[in-house]
Amino acid sequence: MKNQFALSLKEKNTNTRKASSHLLKVCRLLASLVLLLGASIPAYAQTVVATIPVEGGPLGVAVNEKTNRIYVANVHSDTFSVIDGVTNALITTMGIGDGPFGVALNRKTNHIYVTNLGSDTISVIDGATNTLITTIGVGDDPSGVAVNEKTNCIYVTNGLSDNISVIDGATNTLITIIPVGIAPAGVAVNEKTNHIYVANSVSDTASVIDGATNTLITTIPVGDSPSMVAVNKKTNQIYVTNNYSNDVSVIDGATNVIATTLAVGFGPEGVAVNEKTNRIYVANGAGDSVSVIDGATNTLITTIPVGSSPFGVAVNEKTNRVYVANVASNTVSVIQE
Repeated sequence: MKNQFALSLKEKNTNTRKASSHLLKVCRLLASLVLLLGASIPAYAQTVVATIPVEGGPLGVAVNEKTNRIYVANVHSDTFSVIDGVTNALITTMGIGDGPFGVALNRKTNHIYVTNLGSDTISVIDGATNTLITTIGVGDDPSGVAVNEKTNCIYVTNGLSDNISVIDGATNTLITIIPVGIAPAGVAVNEKTNHIYVANSVSDTASVIDGATNTLITTIPVGDSPSMVAVNKKTNQIYVTNNYSNDVSVIDGATNVIATTLAVGFGPEGVAVNEKTNRIYVANGAGDSVSVIDGATNTLITTIPVGSSPFGVAVNEKTNRVYVANVASNTVSVIQE
């Protein structure tokens, strides 16, 4: 967090010029100490370095660190935007299904997966050519999507079916359907443990699924109206945004219990983790901001203003850039740490 030091000196009458000289020396000494201490404090200053216009209603966002491409699902225009992470320029915009919502990708295959809320499908896109490979039917009202790159399995939450679809990325076919809580929304995968975490927005719980057997391990009570989920594989911590209670539930993946609950901004939605810096980024949809959390101490570092109604958030750990989809302003904010 960028620290601001403000020194306000009130003018005082002094009896002698010696006292004034002494005060000046003290002030100079304090200023030198501030500079010295500031140089030794790690820089946590995040700022918005670019704002990229996209088409109507950007919601989901994902980053391919290998190609430095950013992918955005635009729910109102039924389109999919591809952004160059080097130039922050729009590469292309392509038509997709009805109401594209969530985005996830497999860096190994360079395939991108987009849930289509209105058409109950998931679109599979070739990242090398930016062309549609196929469209797969899933459950009712699909929204969240996550990929396990080790197993090449794709997990899709079906909000009105109260289940998740498991897809084989090698064949683009449905493997199975797993019942979860009421109105599942966000989903995330821990590739090390092969556990899948689902935020159930109406039942106020998080479902934990065993990816090896596709069975439910446990259900964890979280906050009010959980929305999205992110995982830090290194620390085995899971972060669930709670839209109505304006906080984030932190789950210990080893014990499946709530480690702590962190207050953030208004209406938190999307969440992403930078595993290298152990920073967690939360898009506050009703607060037009992003909360930055220190994963080591579970404390709020700073809050960054972004566009209107931010929803999706994704991190490029190689460039240390964060991408935030702003639904109401039809933009993507680029944050640099």
